Amino acid sequence: MPITSSDFTYVTQIVRQRSSIDLQPGKEYLVESRLAPLARAMGGDLGALVSRLRQGDERLSESVVDALTTNETSFFRDARPFDTFVDHLLPDVMKTSTTRQITIWSAACSSGQEAYSLAMLLQDWMTKNPGWTARIHGTDISPKMVERARAGKFSQIEVNRGMRAPFLVRYFEQVGRDWVISKQLRDMCRFERGNLAQPPIGVPQSDIVFLRNVLIYFDIETKRAVLSNVRKVLRPGGFLILGGAESTLNLDGAFQRTELGKAVVFRHTGGAA
Repeated sequence: MPITSSDFTYVTQIVRQRSSIDLQPGKEYLVESRLAPLARAMGGDLGALVSRLRQGDERLSESVVDALTTNETSFFRDARPFDTFVDHLLPDVMKTSTTRQITIWSAACSSGQEAYSLAMLLQDWMTKNPGWTARIHGTDISPKMVERARAGKFSQIEVNRGMRAPFLVRYFEQVGRDWVISKQLRDMCRFERGNLAQPPIGVPQSDIVFLRNVLIYFDIETKRAVLSNVRKVLRPGGFLILGGAESTLNLDGAFQRTELGKAVVFRHTGGAA
C-alpha cells in the first residue's frame, strides 16, 4: 500500500530533524521502497511502521533515518579528485605545512571507501616523502556505516568497484569471502558519527576536506550551515573537494573556485562567508 500523505510528511520531518536531509514531495516512491523492508521485518505495512514512529520508538527512528540516507560509495569513486589530490593538493600542503602532518576530513564517509582510498594514496606518498605523517578523520550520520568503516571489511563486489589492483594486493588480506584492509591503514583512519549541519565537535583542523555528493541533498540554508561548519575545521589556504555537480557559488564567499588538473576544488581564502 502506498504511503499516505500525512505519513510521508511525518517521516520526512523526522529525517530532516535528525539528518537535515530535505525530502520534498515527489520522493514518496523513494521513502516507500527504502522503508518497505523495515515494515516487513516488523510484520506490518508502512502504516504500522509510521504508527510506531509516532509512538516515539527511538530505535525505529534511527533505523528509518539510516534507511533513507544515501550511502552510495566506492573505492576511488571518480578518479579525477584523487589524481588532483596526489598531483596538486599534497605538494601544496607539503610547501605550506609547518607540522609535517597532513590531516584530512572525509565528511559523509559512508562505509569508508573514500577514506581508505586516500589512505592508500597517502601511504604511497609518505614512502616517497619520509618524515611526514597523515591522519584521516571520517564522519557519517549512520552508526551502521561508521561501524562498517571501522571494521575495514569489504565484499568482493565492493573491491571490484574501482579498486586499483596493486593496492588490493598491497593493502588487503582475504578473509573467507571478504577483504580486510591492513591494520596500518586502519590505524591511519578514525571514524565517528557526525551530523554535517551541526558543529563539527571532535573533528581536527584539516588541510583538506572531502565533502562529495552530499550538498545536493540539503536545502539552501542547510548548505550554508554545512559550509560554515567546514570553514571552522578547514585551515585558511586549505582545500574543499565537492562533487562534480556541487559548488559554493552563492552559498559561501570564503571559498575560491580553482581548477587543478582535471578537477575543480575550492580553496579557503581565510575570509568569512
